[in-house]
Amino acid sequence: MSQKASLSPDKIIVDRSRVSRNKDVARAVKTTRERLQTNASVGNSFDKELLALHLSSIQYSAAALPLFAIVISLIANSVFTGVNLFSWMLASLAVHSLQLFVSRRAQRSGITHENVQRWRRALIAAQAPVGLCWAWFAVIDCSACTVDSYFYFKSAVLILALSATSMAQSMLRGATLYTFLPVVVALAYGGFQSRAATDLALTAVFTMSLVFFVFITNRLYSSNIQVMSFQSEKDDLIAELEVAKSMSDEARRRAEEANLAKSRFLASMSHELRTPLNAILGFSEVMATEVLGPLNNPTYKEYVADIHTSGQHLLNLINEILDLSRIEAGRYQLNEEAVQLVDITEDCIGMVQLRAKSKSIRVVEQYEPSMPSIWADEKAVRQIILNILSNAVKFTPQGGEIVVKAGWTASGGQYVSIKDNGPGIAEEEIPVVLSAFGQGSIAIKSAEQGTGLGLPIVQALLHKHDGQFYLKSKLREGTECIAILPAKRVLQTLPAVEETAAVDRKKKTFA
Repeated sequence: MSQKASLSPDKIIVDRSRVSRNKDVARAVKTTRERLQTNASVGNSFDKELLALHLSSIQYSAAALPLFAIVISLIANSVFTGVNLFSWMLASLAVHSLQLFVSRRAQRSGITHENVQRWRRALIAAQAPVGLCWAWFAVIDCSACTVDSYFYFKSAVLILALSATSMAQSMLRGATLYTFLPVVVALAYGGFQSRAATDLALTAVFTMSLVFFVFITNRLYSSNIQVMSFQSEKDDLIAELEVAKSMSDEARRRAEEANLAKSRFLASMSHELRTPLNAILGFSEVMATEVLGPLNNPTYKEYVADIHTSGQHLLNLINEILDLSRIEAGRYQLNEEAVQLVDITEDCIGMVQLRAKSKSIRVVEQYEPSMPSIWADEKAVRQIILNILSNAVKFTPQGGEIVVKAGWTASGGQYVSIKDNGPGIAEEEIPVVLSAFGQGSIAIKSAEQGTGLGLPIVQALLHKHDGQFYLKSKLREGTECIAILPAKRVLQTLPAVEETAAVDRKKKTFA
């Protein structure tokens, strides 16, 4: 068979509408992993992002420094006699224009991992003229001004410029230090020349402020790296979860399709499997009863009995598999009618009574009186009770006891409880017993092994009736199985039509 023919639609059941989405997610995971694994350190891996944020902040605050320089110049020229900061203002505006030019050129060229260090050095170099302008401002003196007033003005402007620049340049590592180091040198030179206490004090305060703001900007830089690292890890985890979820959805869909195909196949094979088995059972029974003549060889009679017994066992197995398959495939239709739960329970007890007596098992029946009918499929309810009873008789030891109860639940439904004093089931084996083809260790060791489909069929049939199934068991204490039918399936007794009409007439009379 050719390869093209082997790729049938039944084999390809992946949801192809999610292929493009899976590729995008996988690409994002790959990019994030490469970025985190190929770089020498975590900090270097985020230089590109931090530099891009720095360029954006420069563009957003483009008007802040020119406005600040103009306001300072106007205040100084109007308040202090003999001070002219017009030239300084023009120089500051020119330097700021140069800084904007470099940042816009960096944005247009694009920041990559290869050129990020080159552009970082260029931006720090563009900060040097800014530092020279502030150093120029620091050495401007006012001989006609009161010493205290101009000193406080200059000190406040320098500290304010230092703090504003530190916050604005926090994502460009080293920018604050390189910008205001010329200012410290200028203040120190001025203090050394004048020997004035105010100049020396300003130099000391500004130097300490510079050290403090450098420390703050370094902490902010580290915090930004940490935040980006956490964000990257979160994005990586989200992307991996998306990939895992997509793969899980496809795997679950494959499993559901395969299980549905299996159930449909088994359900459709009902006639094909049962017909030859019925023929085998019929002819073996004819031969065993010697309808057409005696079998002279006794060995043949034993073989015929083995054929009939094995065929009956195989037919029971096929019936259970087909019942469960029809339920899973959604082809099991309920034939609902009004039935009595107690009557069905008594019939099922009668069907297993012979086997129970052969093992000297006593069956105790406890029913609540006057229980109304329920709306259910009689065949399904009978199969539910019979499967549980068969298991109870199978695993109850010689001379044991089985207690069968039927009554009301707290919510108004009806239940059937079947409890035996057999070997019980270990707690960790209960999920295995309730799964298809699952058997506990006691059942495996027992001489009467079953198919492991009895309880799964019980659960499936109860689910079809919106009911519930509970299995309670302890080792060496026995097992109790409870089948519950909901209150909505209980048919309450309605008054007769004549009585209802008479009540209506009385109401009209009193009205």
